Amino acid sequence: VQLVESGGGLVQSGGSLRLSCAASGFTFSNYAMRWYRQAPGKEREWIARISRDGDLIDYADSVKGRFTISRDDARATVVLLMHGLKPEDTAVYYCNRQASAGYGGDYWGQGTQVTVSS
Repeated sequence: VQLVESGGGLVQSGGSLRLSCAASGFTFSNYAMRWYRQAPGKEREWIARISRDGDLIDYADSVKGRFTISRDDARATVVLLMHGLKPEDTAVYYCNRQASAGYGGDYWGQGTQVTVSS
């Protein structure tokens, strides 16, 4: 099983980034996928979730209206589009495979750093 995040970087406040998570080693369509982030000195924070079929999407209040999660099962990829970035969005962003009954447990990527300058 592998989850590999990419797309992080340094961006100015108000800017945009596109994070991508490439999955391999498992049947991607069997799992809901989530994005989390962890800022220095803070606990890891859930920010977005997309269901297995993509019909159910949820966001944390802190990113609602600015971030968009999507998935492409053909490419086994989950994407997080981030607009209107703020300095408080600075964190390491992690892709997560949510445990799915009958299929497998939680799994994490290695993370990608997002830094938003003011």
